[in-house]
Amino acid sequence: MNDFATSLSRSASGMQAQAMRLRFTSENIANADTPGYHRKTSSFEEVVESGRPTGQVRLGPVELDRRELTRVYDPGHPMADENGYYDGSNVDLVVEIADAREAQRSYEANLRMFDQARQMSSALLDLLRR
Repeated sequence: MNDFATSLSRSASGMQAQAMRLRFTSENIANADTPGYHRKTSSFEEVVESGRPTGQVRLGPVELDRRELTRVYDPGHPMADENGYYDGSNVDLVVEIADAREAQRSYEANLRMFDQARQMSSALLDLLRR
């Protein structure tokens, strides 16, 4: 039974990490037109307990993308400098949409694994009851 619990916890950690990744992607898309906004990024880390890897993952610390902000020409904008430019964001909507799709597919794969492990443990319990 321990293997089933391990499978469930690994799949659940993957779903949680992908959900957070999707949240950051959504925030980036929502702030694509916000002047001075830096894209949020994060990477996955393996969970280690008592010095041993558990097979679970989590999202690492949130980092801001260091790429330069786009310069937008709009002399009427309140944040424009004397030349009519202001700093836009460094969010690329195509990249964000691709990241969102990847996170969604990974979430769904983890969900299928979770459901398979749950069905297998349920079937095993039914066999043992007989």
